[in-house]
Amino acid sequence: MGKGPQDAEAGAKPTLQQKFVRELISWFWVILAFLFIHGTIVQARVIPSGSMENTLLVGDHLLVTRFGYDAQVPFTGWHWTLWRNPKRQDVVIFRRPGQPDFVKRVIGLPGDTVEIRHGRVWVSGQPLEEPYLREPHDPDDRFGPVTVPAGHYFVMGDNRDNSHDSRYIGFVSREDIIGTALIIYLSVQAPADAWQPGHLWERMDAYLGALVRPRRVRWSRLLTTF
Repeated sequence: MGKGPQDAEAGAKPTLQQKFVRELISWFWVILAFLFIHGTIVQARVIPSGSMENTLLVGDHLLVTRFGYDAQVPFTGWHWTLWRNPKRQDVVIFRRPGQPDFVKRVIGLPGDTVEIRHGRVWVSGQPLEEPYLREPHDPDDRFGPVTVPAGHYFVMGDNRDNSHDSRYIGFVSREDIIGTALIIYLSVQAPADAWQPGHLWERMDAYLGALVRPRRVRWSRLLTTF
């Protein structure tokens, strides 16, 4: 028996145009999934300054969880604050108008009273244990007291002598918090300029240098979680 018209049509090879359309649709869904993950679940960040040493070093590559904290339409300023709130001593990433995103540690929650006495942080009358600090307490360091307003947080860097934080920029609105640090997936020793926004060639040189000289990768820091 000969093949019917339907059998012949089913056995026909797709045309070049059909292959192109199928490939285009496949890539469309891949890009859409990437944008959804990037805008609502997880983002990759690189640390450009030493304000969080030794918790985070310059050149640490960090995955940030946005899940439950913030949802954003990629490449736009449109975002929505979600249901999760950071806890005390969480490492958070937040927006600053006209500046790159900041990475700091939550010290004061809404309603807390924060004070620094002889270099030691006190929260609502109780000393805060901070094993992550880079340097010992500075006895000349004093601040506050200040009360954290509703819907805001008091944040500080772990490298207290080199951190532009709530002592200078004020409280951080919950709406500006993007998410919390999740894991270090790569850490590369390179000049600090390589990790500044817009320094594409310096960054590519840092990655190529790490390929040629693997010792530039801080292997012991990989998969550090928070």
